[in-house]
Order: sequence, then structure tokens, then C-alpha cells
Amino acid sequence: LIFGLIYPTSGYAQVLEHRVPEDRREALRHMGGFVDDPVFYGNMTARKNLRLLGTMNGDVSEERITEVLEMVGLSERGGSKVGSYSHGMRQRLGIALALLHNPDLVILDEPTSGLDPQGMKDVRELIRELGRRGTTVFLSSHLLHEVELVCNRAGIVRRGRMVVQGPVSRLRPTDNAVKV
Repeated sequence: LIFGLIYPTSGYAQVLEHRVPEDRREALRHMGGFVDDPVFYGNMTARKNLRLLGTMNGDVSEERITEVLEMVGLSERGGSKVGSYSHGMRQRLGIALALLHNPDLVILDEPTSGLDPQGMKDVRELIRELGRRGTTVFLSSHLLHEVELVCNRAGIVRRGRMVVQGPVSRLRPTDNAVKV
């Protein structure tokens, strides 16, 4: 909904001062992210993918491409064709693309899916670092443990409605768990 891929039956989402769906184009200028598995051109290198896909949203410098590849741990493989990448490496490249234009809001859908334990740890630390830098990160995950490890606030959505939200520590299941 916030990317404008589906439309609300009522209401709207708001990114900064821009309402979605009405101001979707302006809202998208402040966002980066992916839903499901990020898709790239397999016959092109990671650098060429970032250059091509990144220019769809404005100018992209080679320095910034190098920076985001380093942030996600792919600097050594930036010259390799993406078709040779594992699923986890494509997840990392998806995060690099999401960060390419220094968005205010990053939306990541199951970003640790397919990563090995060290890769999962690295992505969690990257998400925490983005938060420390002032970037808002929306993390979608079915793994509540994953949410607890990286988020300071959480919301639980059921059938398209927010049923509870607040500090993660307050939402943690207990014997007197909040019924959702």
C-alpha cells in the first residue's frame, strides 16, 4: 500500500507530507525498498544493475554505487554477473538498491530471507545503523524474533488493519499476552 502497489479501500498512507495514493510519485522520491524477492538482470553485473535501475530515479555516482555495495558486503562481487549470485546475495543487492538514493524511509520485506547466519547478523546490524543515522526502516517479517532483534517499535496488522502497535518490549509475548 505504501508503495502504491495496492490501493486502500478507505484512508491513505502518508510519507512525510505526501499521501499515498494521491501523491504517490512524490512519496516514492523519499522511499527505497522491495517487496518479496528483489529482481535483477542476471546477465549484468551488480554495478551495472545498480547504475541502470538507479538512474530511473535520478543521477547515481560510481562512488555511491561503491558505497552501497560495501554497506551490504558485496564490494568484492560488484563486478560479477547477478545470475551467479545466491538468493542471499540478491537480497543484499536489493538492499543496496533500496539505499542508493539515501531515502528517508526504507521498506524491507523479509530482508534476511535466504541469508546464512553471518549474513543475517550483518543485515540486522545494517538496519540498526540506518536507524542510528536517522533513516526510518519498515521491516516486514513473520519472524517475531527477527523484529525483536532490530526494531524499537512494532505494529501487528491483521486483515489489513493495525491491531496493536508500540514499543517492541511492550508487545513481547508473556503469560498475559495481548490477544490479537
